[in-house]
Order: sequence, then C-alpha cells, then structure tokens
Amino acid sequence: MGRTLAIGVLGAALGLGAGAIFFGKDDAEPATKPAVQAEKPIKWKMGSAYPGAVIQIGELGKRLTEKVDRISGGTFKLRFYEPGALVPSKGLFDAVSQGSIEAAWSTPGYWFGKNSAFAMFSSVPFGPAAGEYFAWYYYGGGEALMDALYKPHNLKSIICTTIAPEASGWFRKEIKSAEDLKGLKMRFFGLGGRVMEKLGVSTQLLHAKEIYPALETDTIDATEFSMPAIDLNLGFYQIAKHYYFPGWHQQSTLLELLINREVWDKLSPKRQAQLEIACGDNVRDGLAEGEAIQGKALRELKSKGVILHRWSPEILAKMKSAWDEVVAEEAAKNPDFKKVWTSYSAFRKDYRIWHELGYLKGQ
Repeated sequence: MGRTLAIGVLGAALGLGAGAIFFGKDDAEPATKPAVQAEKPIKWKMGSAYPGAVIQIGELGKRLTEKVDRISGGTFKLRFYEPGALVPSKGLFDAVSQGSIEAAWSTPGYWFGKNSAFAMFSSVPFGPAAGEYFAWYYYGGGEALMDALYKPHNLKSIICTTIAPEASGWFRKEIKSAEDLKGLKMRFFGLGGRVMEKLGVSTQLLHAKEIYPALETDTIDATEFSMPAIDLNLGFYQIAKHYYFPGWHQQSTLLELLINREVWDKLSPKRQAQLEIACGDNVRDGLAEGEAIQGKALRELKSKGVILHRWSPEILAKMKSAWDEVVAEEAAKNPDFKKVWTSYSAFRKDYRIWHELGYLKGQ
C-alpha cells in the first residue's frame, strides 16, 4: 500500500472513530438489541428400522438424538423408538408420511417397493466409495433428485450417516461358481437383490432381528446384512461359516433421517440447521468408526472358524452383467429411476478422470 493511501485510510478510520465519539451514543448502535424470541421446545417421536443396540446402524440413530439435544441446548428432543414399538419397520414410510410420527431412522433402500429409484440413494451395486457418493449427492445433483422423489409423499429426507463397505454374504458351503447360487433362498437388500435373482437366487428382504431365526429354521439358506463388526454381533457365524467379500452391492451405504414434510416446513431455519448439523456430524462418526472397527471384528470371526472368501473374477463378472440388465430394465419401466441413473452415471464418468489421475491404483 502506498504511503499516501495508507495515511488516507488511517485518517478515514480515525475520522469515523472521532465522529462516533463526537456525536455520542445516540448516533452509534443501540447499547442493547431487542431480545431474540426463544424457540419453543420441540418433542418428536422417531421410529427406527434398526435395533438401537446394533453397532453403527442402530447406535448412530441413538447418537443422533443426543447430538440434537446438545446442539439445541436441550430444547429439541428426538425420542428413539425401537423397531415395532410404534409401527412395524416396513410401515415407517407411511407412518411419517401421514404424520402418525414425526420422523424415522432408516435407509432409502427400504422404500424400493414405493419407487425403485429410492434405492439409488441407499447403495448402488458396483458403485462408489463414500467420498464419490457424497460428491454426486451434494455437488452433482443427487440431493435435489432425492428431494423430488420424497416430496409427493409429504416427506423430507436428510442423509444422516454412512457406513463402511459391507460383506456380500454368509453361506453354509463354499460357492465355487455362479451355478452354486441357483436355487438358494437368501436374504438380500435393495438393488443387489435383483442382481441375485438374475443368478437364480430366491431373495427376500428381512429386517435385522428377523434374519437369525430365518437361518436357524432354514427359512433361508444364506444371508447378507452388513459389515463384519455388525454381522459378528448378529451371530450369523454360528450357522453359516463361509463369508464372502467384497460387498459389490454396497460399497457404501447411506442412512437417513426421514421427516414429515409439513412438520419440517414449520420448523424455523435455526431448528432445521440443528438437524442438518447433527446429521453431518453423524456422517463423520459413521465413516470414521466404520473403517476403524472392521479389522478387530474380522480377527474375531476367524477365531470362531469363519472362512473368509473373495468372489472369483468370473463370478463377479456374472454379477456385473446381471446388474447391467437390472439397470436397463428399471430405466425402461421407471422414468424416475432413469432420471437418477442418468445423473449418477454421468457424474461417475467425469469423476473417473479425476480418480484415475489423483489416486494410487488399487486404493
């Protein structure tokens, strides 16, 4: 800055200060500002699709209630209800939509029966890791597309955590070829279930607490559910010893806080921000903790006689081919799915350029 300009700026600053002193308090800012009206206390019921004791997917729902409580200074209370305590897990969508409860802790993939496009906001077969998924969701148009899907149902969704890649199946015997999958009855989630059906598997969607009894009674032959730390605690290893990786169907999984839209719209911007900030912090917890706890879980599973497998390249290729068929079929019959898939795949095409240049191979 030149000497003359510096002096001028300094003089202007001193002049302003002198003016404020000369004219006194009446011309300065008021000594006290009008009191900000206190927010009214809020209490919500939040039904959960996951038992609160289940690592991450349940626990993070309970942590969310604690975060909102702290952020709001105790004036915004979300009460966590276990699955079935208010409504059955499969009924959460309608219960929140109709206003029977204010909110739910779930994942968009459970609403596949309402619209297959919802599943694209939960996990995508052969899809991206969390960083790329969030890049598309927040900066590639995904968030607006999801909001447009929920709005006709009187719902608002906030992505509220993510978890590490999942495993892709517990089996009673080794799977040596795609032929070994034919005729199996298996619990499978989301769009991955459609892929398995293409390979001759009979699939059904069971919630967490329903899976072990179904295995125990031979209602199903095999199952996938989540990542090792979660699967360990659900005890699947006691019945099925062959555990398969990678989780081609869920490289990352998004969970949501689902809110009645009329209730959301009535919240002040401050209250809305409290929920969004709490969910953002929950995403951090889910991502970091999920990556940190898998090694210990895998060691414990191996000590219990579990045999860890990687799918052969041949079987993975058949799964990928089946996925391509599922995409073509869904896009042909569901305009919403096509719209979301077009956005998602276009973003991935551009992102791939950066990923191949910026990241080490194999990471």
